[in-house]
Amino acid sequence: MSSENPALLKFLEENNIGLQDLVDTTLELFVPHPGVETKEKATEILREEFLEALSDVNVSVLIFACFRAQEDAEAGLIPGLTKERFMGRPGLIADEQLGMTVASYIAGAKGVFEFTRFDQIKPGILKELGAITNDAIGGLVAGASSNMYSRAYREEK
Repeated sequence: MSSENPALLKFLEENNIGLQDLVDTTLELFVPHPGVETKEKATEILREEFLEALSDVNVSVLIFACFRAQEDAEAGLIPGLTKERFMGRPGLIADEQLGMTVASYIAGAKGVFEFTRFDQIKPGILKELGAITNDAIGGLVAGASSNMYSRAYREEK
């Protein structure tokens, strides 16, 4: 079982993103499925899925890198990406690629599918984050959400 206080969760909390924010964001797009018919059951599974993902050093590196890239982009430190272009975002797709990478690492192709749902709607905490960090956290949320549905389905069988 995963740690109850992963270092990545502490980092996210320092950036005003708590475990409950992640769960609440995921639940905004919750659709009942076999094995996870209620938000209460979904919350239980999601907490476990988030703690597992947040305990993975690879997820930690990806998420941390996205937060650093967000800071550097806002400061105009990324070669070829001016602050103005970053804020206007014409042609920037690397942020989506990063989010899909997080989702894919956590939950494979199903996670990438979920990422698209979350990226288009930007529920909860996602609408409050920057261009790169919202996709990183969107990938985390999508991966956990996808794993919740897959896990509930497996356990229901």
